[in-house]
Amino acid sequence: MLTINFSPFPNLETERLLLRRVDANDINEIFALRSNPETMKYIPRPLVKTDEDALEHIAMIDSKIDSNEGINWAITLKDNPKLIGVIGHYRIKPENYRAELGYMLLPEYHGKGIVSEAVKEAVKYGFQMMKLNSLEAIIDPENHASAKVLEKNGFVKEAHLKEYEFFEGRFLDTVIYSILNK
Repeated sequence: MLTINFSPFPNLETERLLLRRVDANDINEIFALRSNPETMKYIPRPLVKTDEDALEHIAMIDSKIDSNEGINWAITLKDNPKLIGVIGHYRIKPENYRAELGYMLLPEYHGKGIVSEAVKEAVKYGFQMMKLNSLEAIIDPENHASAKVLEKNGFVKEAHLKEYEFFEGRFLDTVIYSILNK
């Protein structure tokens, strides 16, 4: 079985981005991301409503990192330490050498190739450092921008699950994309 260890925390760097650990100083940006109905449109999770909720979310991220159950990075531009999004590996299944990749970005940064650049680096980390065999990304079938990012980065559509999740009184379809470590 795969052994996962996120200590010391691995900062990642791309041409334009620094992926660093999320911390309590990111409270306003986490609040902006997780409380915005537009940003959360395709993410079936409750909106963050208070600063306390945002701090609890940051504490949950830290807890997953400390227990080696998941890892999230703050997406930042190299010339500005402000969090503009998050990306990470969730639901890691060490017995299957597989994890789920997830990401979100503040709307004002959409359409600039930032998520694609971060995805490429997170996939590289997952395969080279975590020694994963496969990654999956679970998206809303209406999230065409995310599908495009995944396809650009070598992910293929693996499944369309009908009414797979129940959230806020309705059943939601889910699409699973995946990529193998080749």
